[in-house]
Amino acid sequence: MTGTVVRGKGRLAELDLLRFVAALAVVSFHYLVAFASVWGERPAKLFPATATLSGLGILGVELFFMISGFVILMSVWGRSLGAFALSRLVRLFPAYWISVGLVAVVYGLGAATALDPKLSARDYLVNLTMLQRAFDVYDANGVYWSLWAELRFYLLISVLVIVGVTFARCLVFMGVWLLAAGFFAGSENEWVQLIVMPKYAAYFVAGMAFFLMTRHGPKLVLWCVVGISGGLAVDAALTRVAGRIKAVGYDAMPVPPWTVVAVVVGFYVLMALVALGWLGWLRWRGLVVLGALTYPVYLFHSTVAAVLVPVLRDTLPPWLTALVTLLATTALSYAVYRLAERPVQEFVKARRRRGAVRAPEPAVPPGFPAVPGPVPEPAADPFATGEKASVP
Repeated sequence: MTGTVVRGKGRLAELDLLRFVAALAVVSFHYLVAFASVWGERPAKLFPATATLSGLGILGVELFFMISGFVILMSVWGRSLGAFALSRLVRLFPAYWISVGLVAVVYGLGAATALDPKLSARDYLVNLTMLQRAFDVYDANGVYWSLWAELRFYLLISVLVIVGVTFARCLVFMGVWLLAAGFFAGSENEWVQLIVMPKYAAYFVAGMAFFLMTRHGPKLVLWCVVGISGGLAVDAALTRVAGRIKAVGYDAMPVPPWTVVAVVVGFYVLMALVALGWLGWLRWRGLVVLGALTYPVYLFHSTVAAVLVPVLRDTLPPWLTALVTLLATTALSYAVYRLAERPVQEFVKARRRRGAVRAPEPAVPPGFPAVPGPVPEPAADPFATGEKASVP
């Protein structure tokens, strides 16, 4: 394999599409398989034709993690730790705070009973930090668990940023993490789960390896990393899906093991196509909007379902109820994006641009030669095109 750079840094519209597909997969799993309390009965009985396919939607989060590994490494390359932290704060928290507030209002006013987290006012305040799991406080919304995994990934990446992001250091980072994940696979130790994340490490590492292919070419060592992570990913996925089936029963979630393997392998194939540039023809402008909607759709879909489905299920057919709920979720997500996320991001971008303007040079006293100082590099844009493709 050569070291030729395959693609430069920039927005990858194909990742926007994959993110939205991952979000729809999670939504379909929740709406058509998991949310029994919302429907008043097992959804698999209402949607038998799609039960297996929707059951596989549980793996949408794993695809999110792969995309995150790709995009986060892309976004920290050549960037300071402060710029990376700012970009994550501004990207994650506006919609998240609205989501927590909506959950508090919905259940505080009694607008829904299904999926009620039954939290105190203090618990909701702790949820606003996104660190509730560190304080043993229950998530206000069940989907927040993946954000906790993302935050821990960001902390690990921050170590790489501090020492300096290079190809060699990335290889060491990925290799050590994979070794630890493999060694501790199946461990129930609290600290191992907290730091190593053996259930999800393979997905983040795979995404990182695929990004390195876009920057340094499809080197053999990167394919080896992908292959090793793939084996760990399949094992972790089988374990997670089997655990869910055990909890709800196979009839409620009919997902054969071979389909889980096929989906995970499919994720790897899709990400390889992205890394090799074979999906570069996907340049529809609407994909940018879909990518922007992914995070709020992920955050709001369960709360919207808890409110709407019990109201509509006795009047409309199940499929129409699910469709109306999805459309309502999408509309709310678009409003949050346009009225909250985008204005905050544009405000921060404008402030950073103003801060990047060079201050006037101090006057040089007479008799002293003017020695030009180093020209500062322009501040990195925390919302560079690729950054918006990151996952929740």
